[in-house]
Amino acid sequence: MRVTSSSEIPILTEADVVAVRRRVRELGQRNGLDSFATVAITTAVSELARNVLVHAKQGTAMIEEVEANSRRGLRIAFRDRGPGIPDIQRVLVGGYSTAKSLGLGLSGSKRLVDEFHIESQVGHGTAVTVTKWARF
Repeated sequence: MRVTSSSEIPILTEADVVAVRRRVRELGQRNGLDSFATVAITTAVSELARNVLVHAKQGTAMIEEVEANSRRGLRIAFRDRGPGIPDIQRVLVGGYSTAKSLGLGLSGSKRLVDEFHIESQVGHGTAVTVTKWARF
């Protein structure tokens, strides 16, 4: 996989969550994602950025335009130094929340993207990377 451009957005406020959404939407359209794929990746990153803000209070989103095997897409990596997730498998099933929500953020985001990777260590933070490819 080749990265053709990248930008990092710190996530410190609700305005930063909006900035991540806006940038991903723009890049999705620019990289040939159809309207459904653009909405899907925008929705997923909105949830993931909000998770950073709610659970860790701060973190980053690294947004990359990528190419592989004649395909173009977006890869977004979220990193935080929050409390971490003690049971990733339970969270990915959906319906589990520590923030009094529906508990669909991570599981829903996973269903909306083509590639999803998560690592978390209690007391050290969480890293989530998602990728969405344009369909040709």
